[in-house]
Amino acid sequence: MYQIENSGAILNTKDRTSWLRISRNVLFLGITSLLTDISSEMIATTLPLYLAFGLRLAPLELGVIDGIYQGAAALVKLASGYVADRWQRHKEVAIAGYGLSAICKLGLLGAGASWGALAGVTLVDRIGKGIRTAPRDAIIAASTPKAQFATAFGAHRAMDTAGAMLGPLIASALLAFTANAYDAIFVVSFCFAVIGLAVLSLFVQNRKTTDGLIEGTPAQVKTIAIGDVARLLAQPSFRSIALIGGLFSLTTLSDPLLHLTFQRSLNFGIELVPLLFVFVALIYMVLAVPFGRIADRMGRTRMFIVGYGLLMAAYALVIAPVFGMASLPIYALLLGGYYAATDGVLIAAASAILPDHLRTSGLAMLTTFTSLARLIASVVFGALWGSQGSGQAIGVFLAGMTVVVILAALRLWRVDVGAVAGGHDD
Repeated sequence: MYQIENSGAILNTKDRTSWLRISRNVLFLGITSLLTDISSEMIATTLPLYLAFGLRLAPLELGVIDGIYQGAAALVKLASGYVADRWQRHKEVAIAGYGLSAICKLGLLGAGASWGALAGVTLVDRIGKGIRTAPRDAIIAASTPKAQFATAFGAHRAMDTAGAMLGPLIASALLAFTANAYDAIFVVSFCFAVIGLAVLSLFVQNRKTTDGLIEGTPAQVKTIAIGDVARLLAQPSFRSIALIGGLFSLTTLSDPLLHLTFQRSLNFGIELVPLLFVFVALIYMVLAVPFGRIADRMGRTRMFIVGYGLLMAAYALVIAPVFGMASLPIYALLLGGYYAATDGVLIAAASAILPDHLRTSGLAMLTTFTSLARLIASVVFGALWGSQGSGQAIGVFLAGMTVVVILAALRLWRVDVGAVAGGHDD
């Protein structure tokens, strides 16, 4: 998908690929994320079915475990971002996070049928994700001109999502050929995670700064205090992005909960649920780069709001699948479009306005807000589902999202931090 002019271009000191003009770091981080997402999604797309139909957990218990999966990373994101910025060791911090998540794939082998043990392993796995996310995104930003941030993050997310598409297919094939042996999924998932970790360790480089110094050299390291990080919220544009991002996350359901709700609403076979992950990921992968390029031109915060409009339409379709089984591809198209319009776009918008030496901490702060909000959303949805039913629970979340979209349009539409933000030479 990413064409290289010649076999040596990947290692070219000019740090360029071809028509997308993404740097080698973005390319290899994309490959790392592709392999890691294959590993993660093999687990993520089969575990909810096992919990719901195998262990027959109550909706609230499902919501708690899903909340851990969505929000546990927030426990360490700020700390990892601060460490990475203070010591300028973004790659090393990212390696620690990827490595911890890889080990947890083996931990699932010992968890058995205990949902408490599964929740514990999930917690540690998500902590690993929390450690790696902000340093990884900071490397992408440091390797890309500001005017091309959304394109670079879109390219990375496209490769990441290719893994999200392949993971469920590999898991389904393993289950089919091994008589539902979940142990096989855990072992193969671990192998993919280790290969991704190797790509990161061997091929991603610390980025040269504009003054020619390598990140991590004594002359380039700046003393960063906790107060410097806290004062990032004094920036009106960043504060607006963090606030709106957190509010949106309070009304955003994770894919597993949304897919299970749609399955109950439309009453289709549970064997189709893993395929929803595949089709949504495929649409996301196809749209991520073009939506990123559009966002670089029209404004990233505006594209973000448009994306949540697509999610609102998906919620409405879950509540009332008026097209019958034809609602399935429409739902996948809306959800995939939502991810393409919002996932890398919000990070790109924040990256463009954060100071270079605090970018990792700022991104960690942003994703901490959104992760904690999603944890709360999952638990609240599980409680509403158990007491009111899944359809009514979705209706409450749709109403809340409508209010947030209006607030975001009023507050962010003119905050054009995304459109050509003035670049620097690579």
